[in-house]
Amino acid sequence: MNEKQKDWSIEEEKLEETMAEARLQLDDAINANDKNREMIQAAKKEIRENTSHSIGNLWGSDGFEALVELSQAMNPVTERTAIYEFTEVKIKKLQNILESPYFARIDFCFSEGDHTEQIYIGHHSLKKENVYKLLIHDWRSPVASVFYRFAPGNAHYDAPVGRIEGKLLLKRQFEIKDGQLEYFFDADLQVFDDFLRKLLSHNTSPKMKTIVESIQRDQDLVIRDMENDLLIVQGVAGSGKTSIALHRAAYLMYQGLSNRLEGREILIISPHKLFEQYIANVIPELGEENVRTVIFDQILKDLIDRKFETKNIFLERVLSNGSQSGLKRDAMTFKGSADFITILDRFIAEIPERFMNIRDISYKGETIFIRTEIISRLQINPDTPLKIKLGYLEEAINEKVYQKWRRPLKSSLRSEMMRFTEIDTFYLYQQLYESERNFFKLATGIKLPDGINKILAGTKRNLAHKNLNYDDALALGYLSLRLFGAKEYSTIKQVIIDEGQDYYPLHYEIINRLFLKSKLTILGDINQTLQKSEDLSFYQQITKRLNRKKNALVTMNKSYRCTSEILRFSKKFIDDEIPVESFNRSGAEPVLLGVPNFVELVDRLTEAIDQCKQEGYQSIGLILKTQKNTTVLFDALSKKMQVNLIRHETVAEIEGVSIMPVYLSKGLEFDAVFICDVNQANYQSEADQRLLYISCTRALHRLYLLWEGQPSPLLKG
Repeated sequence: MNEKQKDWSIEEEKLEETMAEARLQLDDAINANDKNREMIQAAKKEIRENTSHSIGNLWGSDGFEALVELSQAMNPVTERTAIYEFTEVKIKKLQNILESPYFARIDFCFSEGDHTEQIYIGHHSLKKENVYKLLIHDWRSPVASVFYRFAPGNAHYDAPVGRIEGKLLLKRQFEIKDGQLEYFFDADLQVFDDFLRKLLSHNTSPKMKTIVESIQRDQDLVIRDMENDLLIVQGVAGSGKTSIALHRAAYLMYQGLSNRLEGREILIISPHKLFEQYIANVIPELGEENVRTVIFDQILKDLIDRKFETKNIFLERVLSNGSQSGLKRDAMTFKGSADFITILDRFIAEIPERFMNIRDISYKGETIFIRTEIISRLQINPDTPLKIKLGYLEEAINEKVYQKWRRPLKSSLRSEMMRFTEIDTFYLYQQLYESERNFFKLATGIKLPDGINKILAGTKRNLAHKNLNYDDALALGYLSLRLFGAKEYSTIKQVIIDEGQDYYPLHYEIINRLFLKSKLTILGDINQTLQKSEDLSFYQQITKRLNRKKNALVTMNKSYRCTSEILRFSKKFIDDEIPVESFNRSGAEPVLLGVPNFVELVDRLTEAIDQCKQEGYQSIGLILKTQKNTTVLFDALSKKMQVNLIRHETVAEIEGVSIMPVYLSKGLEFDAVFICDVNQANYQSEADQRLLYISCTRALHRLYLLWEGQPSPLLKG
């Protein structure tokens, strides 16, 4: 028996030992939950039979005793249900282990005691029952970091007791499917790169998958970072930053007794609903549940509870090159800026004196508080919401009345206070634009944009018709937060923000005030901004505004998604401020195809899509600049093949052929991408260059650019 055969025999024996233990524990867990289910059903039946007379009398004279009896009867059911649910999670993990128990092994020689341990690493840990022996270590465990960060040689990992030094003697990777060992290899850097290249050559899937088998060293450092209150990741397209953030969320839920987070304490802010659906499976596949995801529109809805133009509709109108698109872009740039935050803060400070009907407060003919004192109380502590300060004022008035007359506040006095304690944020926001003279006074010392008069006039007109554009919804959300505060997200301890480069300073000011005590992870790429331009100083602005004690900026320049040929072509649309490195996976050159008319474009597109399908590509994305453009192409193409039209409100898996505007393609990837409207009319500006970069870098294997008429001049670069 040669060395390879001997190793194979050892690994098969280890696999069988692991599988046998997993089967045993799975059988025990299933049997236990069968009994749990029977006990829950029996307990519920007993409650129905023995407490039915009490339930009918909950609101009678003996209601309290009946309620206590019912509560006591329910306690065993509640406890047993919790045990049942916990065991169900265990069953699911054991079933996953039986599919593929582990993916790696390291042999680590500890410096102290010269002891070598074989450590197998998988998605979930498995401990041999009745003895302290870990058959599988969770990929998030401290020792597992050795696999991700080191080649054979000196190595270390950070454990709760401190840094553990040693030597990595062996680094082995496995492919196990349906409980069967298919192959393994001992990985040095070159071999591991070949393995990763093979993984990346596969077709994409309808939902994002976990990457625990192929996490890179720089990615692992981000996932396991526990030091920083604010962690910003500048990652180029295809660097895996979103996947890393999701794995980071799973890691935070695993880590330590004091630092461990529950799923409900983590919030992921996604760019759009489609992307929210795309990433939905990652954290559950990592064995964790209940992480909440939202888009920023939902946060605004929670703050203002009024219909407004969504971000996607705003983007559609800005990117459509219509007569008002330039003005909308300028208005968003101004109202999202730090300067406009200053104007809003000055306006808020004036609200008590100028926009609230405040008078002296009198009781029994005696003045309790004069108007100026009330205003002064409402203007101190500017970071405290005005509604809370009004509550403090009412308490102070009540205390004065009680001290002097030994009586609580009368309803008549409360009604008098109601004259100025009722706050209408929409009305107040309208007042900001009612007088240009007052607006310019609030803007003293601030350099306003050249088109400010058009912005002010357009805003005043829209608000008069009760129309709330996206930029105004953002401003109104901030105003509401400053006046009323918010409790919706008070339990959140960790916020993960994807596509952070697309947010404005006002977004981040809202985020900061909503999540003042939360730690933040922000993922972005300044080369992928929509309808605005940023450079690396953007991250300095974010850091300053969010004002966390410890922060770090991590740059990830290597792209793992596109082939070298596609990435090389895509880079022509961006500058060199941030270098973009290829993982060096080869493929076909991008295809550029111009046709004289729309009919021929549809015919050629149909032929190319059919060719891609014949080559085995399952996920094909047709990307156009706007929703309007997608609708025109969909109407023609749907007569020839099955195609999915992705709209603003679409929440679905991305399968087969899908057609969408570029702003809904962010974060997604496809086996083949067709950019179908790269003509002179659609793509001209610097902002359009970034749109082409975003679209091109969605492709894993094949990229096509098509146009009718004259091609975009941006293709000549």
